[in-house]
Amino acid sequence: MSATLTESYTWFAACSTTDVPENGGVCVKYKNDQIALFNFTRRGEWYATQNMCPHRMQMAISRGMIGSIEGEPKVACPFHKKNFSLVDGRCLSDDSCGDLKTYPVKVEGGRVFIGIPGAEEDTWA
Repeated sequence: MSATLTESYTWFAACSTTDVPENGGVCVKYKNDQIALFNFTRRGEWYATQNMCPHRMQMAISRGMIGSIEGEPKVACPFHKKNFSLVDGRCLSDDSCGDLKTYPVKVEGGRVFIGIPGAEEDTWA
């Protein structure tokens, strides 16, 4: 017997696709949280993580440089150069550094939506 876990999300309209620079990021505020949103145009993909760097607890991840390490999309903290996976948030530089929380992203009709886990219904603004 197997079980399938599903998670519900509240999807909020973060911004327009044109609000995020190509191959760069922006900070999006959702309630009391800051979320780093990345438009990785070289890969044709979008990613979202927490904005706070777990290394020194600074709100800086959205200003980090994105790239790849052995095919894995990553972001480097602009202050401390710690590398984090954009797929699952794990620190790629240092086992003692914490990981980033990641969020699902959808792009529809020129708008970017970020999914917040644990909500009961979708919010399409």
